[in-house]
Parts: sequence; structure tokens; C-alpha cells
Amino acid sequence: MGTTTTLKEQVLTTLKREQANAVVMYLNYKKYHWLTYGPLFRDLHLLFEEQGSEVFAMIDELAERSLMLDGQPVADPADYLNVATVPPSSGQLTVKQMIEEAIANHELIITEMHQDAEVATEAGDIGTADLYTRLVQTHQKHRWFLKEFLAKGDGLVN
Repeated sequence: MGTTTTLKEQVLTTLKREQANAVVMYLNYKKYHWLTYGPLFRDLHLLFEEQGSEVFAMIDELAERSLMLDGQPVADPADYLNVATVPPSSGQLTVKQMIEEAIANHELIITEMHQDAEVATEAGDIGTADLYTRLVQTHQKHRWFLKEFLAKGDGLVN
């Protein structure tokens, strides 16, 4: 006899993934913050710090939502990379590559949060659906700001 995943378990799985994604995204942002350079150094250094801080705040919200649903958040540091779909940044990157990587990660999270909100809605969990609806807007804003650095192709970001 096989086991079937309940809708509540599916919601809890999405919360764990999004929590792990937030941790990896935050750490990626710290890398970008520390290693940015060039003519837009100050602007990007501050933007990466600001956006990273906003993502960091999501970690606790997502973990606590799991607890509110009588589930468990990702708690062991070793488990984050196994649960996350956002890849950890690796290697030496140009500033342009950092921005492109962050944009791609936001696009992944945005897509997943849309799907996750649907899972929560199907489960009748308006609280989690609302959380995703609110958090996805932050990721959309981050993506927008980052895309603006690349929009003109003026060579300031290499």
C-alpha cells in the first residue's frame, strides 16, 4: 500500500523549499555584496545588502509558518542545500554575472511561489497563499531593480 501526500504535507514541503531558497539567496547576496566592484560599486554594494536583508527576513516568516501548521522548518544547516532549488553562487563572477545570477534566481523563486500559492489555495490554506502572494512581490521588485542595471547595455556593469 503506497503512501499519498496530503495537501497539508505538500504545503509544508513548499514552505521548507522556500525557506531553504531564502537562506541560499541571502548567502548569495552576501557574496555579491562583498565582491562587487567597479563604477557602480557603492550603489550595488548597498543594493545587494538591502535586498539580502529583505530576503533574510523571509527565512523566519517561512519557518514560523511551517510551525503554525504543526510542521517542522528546515533547522539543520546541512539540510538547506538539499532542500533548496536556488543554486549557491560559486566561483569568481563579474558584476554582470552576479546580477544575472540573482535575476535568474529571483525568476525561479517567483515561478515556484506562484505554483506554491496555488498548492496552498487548493489546500484551503489562505494564510500560506497570502504569505507567498506578499513575498513574491518583494522578489519581483528585486528582479526589476537588478534588471535596470543591465537594461541600457552602457558598459557600466561588466
